[in-house]
Amino acid sequence: QVQLVESGGGLVQPGGSLRLSCAASGTIFSINAMGWYRQAPGKQRELVAVITRSLSTNYADSVKGRFTISRDNAKNTAYLQMNSLKPEDTAVYYCNAGVLPLLAVPGNYWGQGTQVTVSS
Repeated sequence: QVQLVESGGGLVQPGGSLRLSCAASGTIFSINAMGWYRQAPGKQRELVAVITRSLSTNYADSVKGRFTISRDNAKNTAYLQMNSLKPEDTAVYYCNAGVLPLLAVPGNYWGQGTQVTVSS
């Protein structure tokens, strides 16, 4: 069993930055891919960024060049650095993890979500 807890969300002005963290606990050795998905009101949940244990990455086109995903395997933690934030980035951001090194589909474990609001 794996538990994921997100933190770092909040209210930020357009052009600002936030750093999200996802701390994993439980059967940590089973985790390979970790990633972030987001869901805005009235929209489907979508992939934001994914990183595998070997540090391969995949980003949504809408965040390339602005967001950076990273992980610290020793600390069992994944991060999402979000720069140049736009109002359309407003959503609930969910951490995700799975046992396979997949970059295009989510794993079976989800965090509770953290709200990111970009507004002036």
